[in-house]
Amino acid sequence: MSGHSKWATTKHKKAILDSRRAKSFAKLIKTIEVAARGGGADLQGNPALELAVTKAKKTSVPADNIERAIKRGAGLLGEAVEYQTIMYEGYGPQGTAILIECLTDNKNRAASEVRLAVGRNGGNMGDPGSVAYMFTRKGIVGLPKNGLTEDDLLMAVLEAGAEEVKDEGENFEIVCDTADLPAIRAALAEAGIEYETDEAGFVPSMRVELDVEHAGKFMKLYDALEDLDDVQNIYTNADISAEVLAALEED
Repeated sequence: MSGHSKWATTKHKKAILDSRRAKSFAKLIKTIEVAARGGGADLQGNPALELAVTKAKKTSVPADNIERAIKRGAGLLGEAVEYQTIMYEGYGPQGTAILIECLTDNKNRAASEVRLAVGRNGGNMGDPGSVAYMFTRKGIVGLPKNGLTEDDLLMAVLEAGAEEVKDEGENFEIVCDTADLPAIRAALAEAGIEYETDEAGFVPSMRVELDVEHAGKFMKLYDALEDLDDVQNIYTNADISAEVLAALEED
């Protein structure tokens, strides 16, 4: 689940249906295959693969599935993996910006499905560059507070390259340069602090706080995109407060 806001984390914890779990596994496996194809099967010499495998393990993808994906991606099983990454840009309710990252073996199918999902759920597609300028690619590590303070966390990760620690309600989010992700993970391990997610993603330069009406519409749009097999990640500047989320859950 990407998007990096309070509602995304809450929603992620509630999304425990088997179908969602299976989709999550499939997307993680696809990422591993692409990384192995691009840089080989050696984790130490392939940072993208190392990151993809770490994320898959954190999400409890079985070790056999991970190993098979590495071999298949690297061409060691005699199978060709032909995926391409495509980024679509669009707008959601209340002028929110959305980056939709697809990893697909069929560009026409991906484009058609994304446009349909956006159009049917109150959004609009944007031209290339219309939304991307609002985001910066960063390393992002998410972890539950578990009694930690912001100062505790800063002390642990500042020297490893952390640029910012964000308070996201029940969780903290560490933002860093993508190249510093391994150092951040190592610093957290050394401090005995467990994290839930780590990835290279897109961070918005500013957020748009949604009211109840627009938040409900936005979440329907987000869900429709997330359900698409070709969609790997969704990044947005939408922000749904705890109060608005609570109001939605009462409906």
